[in-house]
Amino acid sequence: MKLATRLFVTTSLLVTAAVGGLTVGADRLLGRHLEDEVAQGLEREARLVADLLPPDSLRWPEFARELGARIGQRVTLIDAKGRVRGDTEFDRASLDRLENHLLRPEVQQALSAGVGRAERLSASTNERRMYVAVGGGPPGLAVVRVSTTLAAVDAQVDAVQGTVALVGLAALLVTGALAWLISREVAKPLVQLGGAARAIADGRPPAFPDSTVPEVAQHIVALRAMHQQLDQRFTDLVREREETGTLIETMADGVVAADARGTIVTLNRAARRLLGYGPDDAFPALAELFHEKATRDLVATVLAGHEAEPHELERGGRTLLVTGRGLPNGGGLLVIRDVTELRRLEAVRRDFVANVSHELKTPLTSIAGYAETLATEASPGTQTERFARPILSNARRMHRLVDDLLDLSRIESGRWQPDPERVDVRGLAVADTGSGIAPEHLPRIFERFYRPDPGRSRQEGGTGLGLAIVKHLVEAHGGRVEAHSLLGKGTTIRMFFPEAEVAA
Repeated sequence: MKLATRLFVTTSLLVTAAVGGLTVGADRLLGRHLEDEVAQGLEREARLVADLLPPDSLRWPEFARELGARIGQRVTLIDAKGRVRGDTEFDRASLDRLENHLLRPEVQQALSAGVGRAERLSASTNERRMYVAVGGGPPGLAVVRVSTTLAAVDAQVDAVQGTVALVGLAALLVTGALAWLISREVAKPLVQLGGAARAIADGRPPAFPDSTVPEVAQHIVALRAMHQQLDQRFTDLVREREETGTLIETMADGVVAADARGTIVTLNRAARRLLGYGPDDAFPALAELFHEKATRDLVATVLAGHEAEPHELERGGRTLLVTGRGLPNGGGLLVIRDVTELRRLEAVRRDFVANVSHELKTPLTSIAGYAETLATEASPGTQTERFARPILSNARRMHRLVDDLLDLSRIESGRWQPDPERVDVRGLAVADTGSGIAPEHLPRIFERFYRPDPGRSRQEGGTGLGLAIVKHLVEAHGGRVEAHSLLGKGTTIRMFFPEAEVAA
């Protein structure tokens, strides 16, 4: 059903209900009001009759007929036993044949409360009558009752109901016509407004209606403003997406993105090149992109919504570093970096350090030996002894530096392999009570040659390689190392080793 039809039907039903309610209300309220007025009039007449009755009971029948004829109502005189002693409609001879009125409701009320009232159909005329009885009268009489027909009241009520019905019908017709016009005035722009909203949702240009109804016009203005904002935001999103796509496509690192089902949705040019795919080659799902078990485990971790540790793999003679993390809406993102040149440079650096260290070790051994001989044979306090001691100290310091460099080179190159054995390390966790390390230096103390206080370290003979060697040794065992320090209180180095089965 159309909106205009629904509005028309609803309004018409409301008006019909209102007219019906008004008609029923008029029937009840007006009828009750008129009946109350009739009852009050009958009560006054009954009391007047009671006051005018003569003391002689023999005159009551004729007096009831005479008074009833004068006031135009039926007058009935009833004694305490319920016998009719006079009635406007019956002569003296007929009174004995009338039934006892003691149990009539209006008589019972008059005897108990002084006034009684009742309405019922007349047995003779079959029309509604009202009976009002009052207690009192001359001795021997208990109740004076006056009754009248309610035909006039019913006629007045029927006339009012007819008038209300005609007015209501006219109001219904006028209201229906107005409701039809107003419903069309309201419904048409609302329907057009719905069409405009659907057009916006479908991405089509919307056609906004005009309306003279203020409330509808406000919705039209709001929808037009919303469309303009959405259009601007869509334009901005398209531009940002294009910029992001261009940025990703021009990155030197490979970028691979997959949705929650593992289907690859983004694969930039660098990723295609590093993974061996041509510009137009189809590519599989993310879980099938790699064949190495470690890398497939990394992909599974990413698709599970977690961040994965970096992993290196060989592909086409090149060394690739793969990192990844899960996306908030499901799926995952991989970043592939070509570290072939970096690894080559690291190998060159390690070889250079190892070669230089080997070349320096022999002359340093000679220098230290000669300096120790001179310092030992020279007399104390002589110039020879004063020169030989610093030469010997610095030669030994350089010798330690060369040994540390050789150890670090062997660890980094993989020529040194740990020989693990089971020990209880819980009683070890290394600590000092020295001057401590400032917080800004803690992130770098495991770097080679890094010293928070170079002057003091140099005076104490430090080379800046000790913690770097510790870090590499712990990591070679599959563990990790942490440093905690407070200035003025000392430093604590904690090493964590995984539990592993070792040969007995």
